[in-house]
Amino acid sequence: MMGLFNQATSKMGYKPRIVDEDRAPDDTEPDDTSILDENEGSIIASLISQLRVGMDLHKVTFPTFVLEPRSMLERITDFMSHPDLLFGAENCDDPEERFIRVLQYYLAGWHIKPKGVKKPYNPVLGEFFRCRYDYPDGSRGFYIAEQVSHHPPVSAFYYVSPQNKVCVIGELRPKSKFLGNSVSTTMEGENRVYLLGRPEDKEYVISMPNMYARGILWGKMVLELGDSCVVKNDQTGHYADIQFKTKGYFSGTYNAVAGRIRRGATDIGEISGKWSATMEYKNAKGEKRVLFDAQKDGQNVAPKWVAPEDEQESNESRRLWTRLTRAIVAKDMDAATEAKTAVEESQREARRKMEERGEVHVPRFFHLKDARWVPKISLPSDPQEAMQAVEKFIWPTLPPSYAQ
Repeated sequence: MMGLFNQATSKMGYKPRIVDEDRAPDDTEPDDTSILDENEGSIIASLISQLRVGMDLHKVTFPTFVLEPRSMLERITDFMSHPDLLFGAENCDDPEERFIRVLQYYLAGWHIKPKGVKKPYNPVLGEFFRCRYDYPDGSRGFYIAEQVSHHPPVSAFYYVSPQNKVCVIGELRPKSKFLGNSVSTTMEGENRVYLLGRPEDKEYVISMPNMYARGILWGKMVLELGDSCVVKNDQTGHYADIQFKTKGYFSGTYNAVAGRIRRGATDIGEISGKWSATMEYKNAKGEKRVLFDAQKDGQNVAPKWVAPEDEQESNESRRLWTRLTRAIVAKDMDAATEAKTAVEESQREARRKMEERGEVHVPRFFHLKDARWVPKISLPSDPQEAMQAVEKFIWPTLPPSYAQ
């Protein structure tokens, strides 16, 4: 692989120089890194030919071997993998405790990731992913995500569990660029958490950290979360500034997270630890508690029920990308490239015909309201009626395998 890289870079008059920012941290876990094998050398020529700082990766034909075999619309479910931490939060009379519960839910979602450095499929316009969660107590959760815009790329998503009085609405607007031996992805957009049993709280607004894939051209590839994000509730006055620490900012420690929580101008606590291991909260009195232990509780994720592909619509994620997924799993890169190209060319042709007819794409499940993407549904106040309304909204016709 290095031979291929040296040949490519010598033609450009460029000699690679490895700096600290390009090295994998010393305490990197094996599952966090990838090493390019001899069959993956094509990434070098592909990426070098497209190395223009500021280029949007949605316009780049990313080599298929570094793709995770699923769409970003499904990948978003990992970021919100522990909504059960919010269940019962509306019963907490202390607004600080409710805010901490929201922080727990948010920070618990980052430990789930593909092995090594993998990039999910870029969704195409009109693509959607839907699923259901069945919890041990018999309650259910529902999720729908849709690609509502192509330029710029926007993925809108909605999770709700009426029986547990929890709702999450948000959108993701990733912007990526090359940085020498790294790729950065700015995760614009936000999550908005609603505790339906506490309507007076209104919304908890959460931004996202950025992602960095280091070592994409030489050495080990490693994925890092970096920079800051914010969790806030304007109604209760709580605000958290969370720092995801990359190597070079926190003494070389990998996956570190730290932050301060305020209510108004008063500090009320701080967060520390690793998002891949254990995170703690210490309040102003010095009392500590574990927010989330990924090693102990990370596997406690409710399984997703997704309709079999033969019961899905043509633009549902798993059915839409089925040929690409099969090829990547089989490590057949020629077939993967062909399958990926076929979907993308079909998308371009559909957009061309729409433009010729003077039509504008109208998302199926979401619409813009006050500059935010929100689902086209109003929930009834009764939990049972709300569950039936959500089912009807996400699956107008229930698939044959849908268990009542």
